[in-house]
Amino acid sequence: MNPTDESPGLAVVLGGTGGIGTALAEGLRQQGHTVLAIGRRTTPAMDYADEASVARVAQHIGAELERTGLPLRRLVVATGILHEGAVQPERSWTHLDAAALQRLFLVNTIGPALVMRHLLPLLPRKGRSVAAFISARVGSIGDNRLGGWYGYRASKAALNQLVHTAAIELARRSPQALCVALHPGTVDTALSQPFAKTGLEVRPPAVAAQELLQVMDSLPEGSNGGFFDHHGTVVPW
Repeated sequence: MNPTDESPGLAVVLGGTGGIGTALAEGLRQQGHTVLAIGRRTTPAMDYADEASVARVAQHIGAELERTGLPLRRLVVATGILHEGAVQPERSWTHLDAAALQRLFLVNTIGPALVMRHLLPLLPRKGRSVAAFISARVGSIGDNRLGGWYGYRASKAALNQLVHTAAIELARRSPQALCVALHPGTVDTALSQPFAKTGLEVRPPAVAAQELLQVMDSLPEGSNGGFFDHHGTVVPW
């Protein structure tokens, strides 16, 4: 744990049953946190298409905070899609499809926005805590040199703006809390496997999770609202 942390607390991983989410949950347990890993098939379950389910998850977490007396030290949103059935990364504007765009924005942008609404108020008012939203370097407008992947890029860029905006509001109620976007690099999961290029650094989920947790633990003051990669390096907007 970072010396600025008062003690381990409750850690929540949304998307905690996926490849990187499972690894993040295990890494947080190893750090001494009490972990809630929540997904579409857990109890409670969370479905971004049903805001009431996000509210129920928030109520469940609130009850756990009250029952255990622990502070919410880590909130990690590890949900996201790049491809799903007919939803595939676009190579050209001729491939843009309204239904596919709606699905990408629901999971990558709207869902995390609902998480902000219902779960950020659970972070402690005092003491260090981190809300980390897994984003992607391809969501960087400044780093976009190849084009393509319109929907995924745009939905992650929108997520980054939401994170930065929420961080400003969060700082007013919880001055030591951090709300950040994190790029995990290319991880060996179902999301990236069809698109991992030969020669690209592809890391196992456990390795990627440890890198991300190290970044969360070591973010200095002034990091609130930032966008960082798995090495802790600032990613351009």
